[in-house]
Amino acid sequence: MSIPKAATTTEAAAPFLSVNNIEVVYDHVILVLKGVSLDVPRGGIVALLGANGAGKTTTLKAVSNLLHSERGEVTKGSILFDGVEVQSLSPNDLVRRGCIQVMEGRRCFAHLTVEENLLTGAFTRVDGKAAIAEDLERVYAYFPRLGERRGSTAGYTSGGEQQMCAIGRALMSRPKMILLDEPSMGLAPQIVEEIFEIVKDLNVRENVTFLLAEQNTNMALKYARHGYILENGRVVMDGEAPALAANEDVKEFYLGIAGDKRKSFRDVKHYKRRKRWLA
Repeated sequence: MSIPKAATTTEAAAPFLSVNNIEVVYDHVILVLKGVSLDVPRGGIVALLGANGAGKTTTLKAVSNLLHSERGEVTKGSILFDGVEVQSLSPNDLVRRGCIQVMEGRRCFAHLTVEENLLTGAFTRVDGKAAIAEDLERVYAYFPRLGERRGSTAGYTSGGEQQMCAIGRALMSRPKMILLDEPSMGLAPQIVEEIFEIVKDLNVRENVTFLLAEQNTNMALKYARHGYILENGRVVMDGEAPALAANEDVKEFYLGIAGDKRKSFRDVKHYKRRKRWLA
């Protein structure tokens, strides 16, 4: 039986990840996210932008169901991944469905080798050792430096190598979507560029969808197709990446570009008032 054209269009337009008006509370009293909504299309790269403490990491943990370990919970709203409401699932179940988070700060198992770290990413898989070994070699193809350091203790590798190891470990689960938290944190600019180039390759070649939280707004908007800006637990602006990069407020407050007029210290007190999107 043929599928009606309207149904095909609707299915194609449905976001891969849909976060709908969620609120997150810690310790039953601390409201951290307030009505956050965002969509991530299948095969897209979406950036979640904002200063430290804006709520980016909390948003990712709400999606990946890692809030309970920190006494946090989604108290309102819904989160749909691949058409299924997932906020009641365990993190393991979500990984099996194809959504995995790469935590900020890299979080490698410091006492294990690089290769042992990568293999831990395949713990949910049941497709056999041959398939896992094949994917391990594919990770080394994307990250040649990890192949060279495969027998090294992860805790003694460089920050860039540890970030590559964390992303490679996520790839070993065969994800459909990766939630990437602060991939540029503490890394030299050339390493940051290398990692974002690999993210782009994974997106294009493997069709992996990315939602990345990043303080480096300039780098994130260079590679993302759409962006959301968080302030104090709320989405205050969103749009296509080129439009956000060209926006005067975004340029001033997140890219450090003030146009022709250089800002003095006394102008800082006008910071919030000048943010037209908060008015």
